[in-house]
Amino acid sequence: MSLSIPVMNEPSQSLAPPATDQEGRWGQLVLGLICMMAISSPQYVWALFTKPLLSQVGGTLAQLQVTFSLLIVLQTFLSPFQGLLVDRLGPRRLLSIGAILTGASWILSAAARSPIELDLTYGLLGGLGTGVIYVGVVGLMVRWFPRRRGFAVGMVAAGYGFGAILTTFPIASSLASVGFAHTITVFGAILGAIGLIAAQGIKPPPRAADAEVSSPSTGIKPSVMLRQPVFWLMFAMMTMVSTSGLMVISQMGAFARDFGLMSVTVLGMGALPLALTVDRFTNGLTRPFFGWLSDHIGRENTMAIAFGLEGLAMLAWLGLSGDPIAFVWLSGVVFFGWGEIFSLFPSLLTDTFGTRYATTNYGFLYMSQGIGSILGGPIAALIHQSTGLWTPVFGLIIALDLSAAWLAFFVLKGTRSRYLARAAANR
Repeated sequence: MSLSIPVMNEPSQSLAPPATDQEGRWGQLVLGLICMMAISSPQYVWALFTKPLLSQVGGTLAQLQVTFSLLIVLQTFLSPFQGLLVDRLGPRRLLSIGAILTGASWILSAAARSPIELDLTYGLLGGLGTGVIYVGVVGLMVRWFPRRRGFAVGMVAAGYGFGAILTTFPIASSLASVGFAHTITVFGAILGAIGLIAAQGIKPPPRAADAEVSSPSTGIKPSVMLRQPVFWLMFAMMTMVSTSGLMVISQMGAFARDFGLMSVTVLGMGALPLALTVDRFTNGLTRPFFGWLSDHIGRENTMAIAFGLEGLAMLAWLGLSGDPIAFVWLSGVVFFGWGEIFSLFPSLLTDTFGTRYATTNYGFLYMSQGIGSILGGPIAALIHQSTGLWTPVFGLIIALDLSAAWLAFFVLKGTRSRYLARAAANR
């Protein structure tokens, strides 16, 4: 099997219109980055909320993780519809609504007194709000930056990973001093306002620029894309790797407690909040780095490297689970091997099916994140609950990561190459 990718990224390398620079594409990148940072905390500081939420709303950890899964499921399963709305009604209006819903989801969660109320506020409103901003910003960046697609998508996706760096320690400190209700109300208002302000400057690329990167041969409709085996292979792989990262995000507080690390300090800081901060940094850094790398060595080759790295890091993490220093730094390596899926998969999808329907098409692929949240959230919690151990959960995650790495290098590369050859022959 040939290991070269002769036509994979060529369309995006030759179609960059100079006009986009004059129209402020770098300003759009900055605004998109800010929007993504504003919506990252609902997902990435969840581990800090599980303990106070169990006291406030009651129930079990598995029941509580339903809220987290609902957040991700709604963020992802409705993304094709949200992407279509962004394309038809314009990004500024939809992203503004998304920022308002995201802020409201936290503010209203302060009054939740049952798991159902938490589902309706944190889960439902948060999923709708963060979803429309996420898919809208990614869909715009693949159009604004046709020559540097991996890097640009990686940068805004980095905002989603980096954003919680700024909130993790302040939220942890606020929880300890003033409690959950006050903390989530104040931070919800701040994050919602930041997202709303940034959304006012968001706009689509000029039509002339869009026309240069969109044509019947580079604009595959969702109805056609959904009939292609290569799409479903990407979907399965993104589900596999999403499961691993979302298991860590949703369960990290729980297995840190079981590993005996909740009251342990590293470098004078609590092991868990320090690990969460390191994670946010590596989870942000990995997205532009691996996006940039994939622009040069190919998406599938980069996926194989990153997914394999995560699987090996998870294996070492489990083996050194009682070591607080290893817990902190290996958690960062895990996220460095995971977060790049949010730059690689949308770039790969657009390389394959074109820019014309990029936002809506990515909405369908992004649904895999919702499935991953179910497997990594309540299903993983139930496995732990039934066995009393984290070993089977980690074992499943390691197997998914390494399998995805193998599929990227040995299956996806050839499958996509054959699809592109058939598409070129039919033009």
